Order: sequence, then structure tokens, then C-alpha cells
Amino acid sequence: MKGRGLIFVISAPSGTGKTTLVRAVLAELPGLDFSVSYTTRPPRANEQEGEDYHFVTPALFQKMIERGEFLEWAEVLGNRYGTPLVNVDHLAAKGIDLILDIDTQGAKKVLEKLNQAVLIYILPPSLDSLRERLVRRGLDSTEMVEMRLASAKKDMEEARWYHYLIVNERIEEAVEKLKAIIIAERCRKDKALILGKKNRSGGSSWQG
Repeated sequence: MKGRGLIFVISAPSGTGKTTLVRAVLAELPGLDFSVSYTTRPPRANEQEGEDYHFVTPALFQKMIERGEFLEWAEVLGNRYGTPLVNVDHLAAKGIDLILDIDTQGAKKVLEKLNQAVLIYILPPSLDSLRERLVRRGLDSTEMVEMRLASAKKDMEEARWYHYLIVNERIEEAVEKLKAIIIAERCRKDKALILGKKNRSGGSSWQG
């Protein structure tokens, strides 16, 4: 009694700890997978092809757009990011729950196409703490840090229409909250499947 897999959309400003959070939950919850996005930006020092992103040229990305290969795509700080449609369809059809790591632009597009998607926004404790994290990780110039902070401030205004908000102050607590959301949504899906089966059969599908 699996049904179609759930789609969890997770968004957050850069430097909020989203990647660490998602990896921890993927390691702890079975039946959950991650949709690897495509991007035109170059890989960072700690990123691997096919695990963090598929890194492609702008020309190839444009061809993929023209061929209709993305569920959604968006441009962020001069780089393009896209969610491959074939991966989402394949895994969801197998009953596997899927995490999409995308920005607020992409989240809106996904919600328009998949109205059952569950949207979760990860917030930093404050903009000051976010600045500290961005500086500490040492991946960006001072100018880029300020650009990311300005983008984050604008981006966080969109969090109000997400289904769930998690403040990532302590990673352990944030992981437990994200796991709780996924488990709760799975229970909602199970309830719908059970009641749907009951209605079709005209009787109860469980003993109690």
C-alpha cells in the first residue's frame, strides 16, 4: 500500500546548512531519495558531480530547457538551476519519497504542477548568524557574501507561503524536526490510502 511517492521541496538561503540537514535525514529515513539538480555554475571544492549537482554548460542547459526536460528551472545570482523531470516521475511512480532542493522560484513552479508537494523552508537564526556562517565557510569573496545576504533577505520573505518552517540553530534539533515533518506527511498519505481503500470496498480494510 505505497501509492505514489511524496515530493518534499526544501528551500533555504545559501549558508543555512540545508545540505548538511538533508544528508542527515536521507541517512536516517528509509524510502527517501534526493533529486540531483542540474546547474550551470562551477562546482565548489567539496562538491561532486552527480552527488551534489550535475554540472553542465549554459549551452547544454538551454537545450534541456528547449527539450522540456525540467520540472522547473530558475536563475539565481547569474547561474541556472533545474530539476530533471524524468528523475522525479520515475522515483515518485515507484512509491519513493523524494526531496527536491530548490529555491523559492522553483518551489512555486513545482507547486503549480504538483499541488500535493510539501514545501519546507529552512531559516537561519538571524541574518547576522548567516553572515558569520558564510564568512566562516570561506567559499565566497566579501562582495559575494553581501550579495548572498541581500538575496537571502529577499528570499526569506517568500517563506510565508511554505507549509513548514524550520529554524536551523542547532543541526541536531533541525534534523529531528525535518524527520518529524516527513513522518507526519507519510502518515497523512497512509490515512488517505486506507480510507480510499475502505470507501472503494464498502467496508473496513483494517481490524480494530
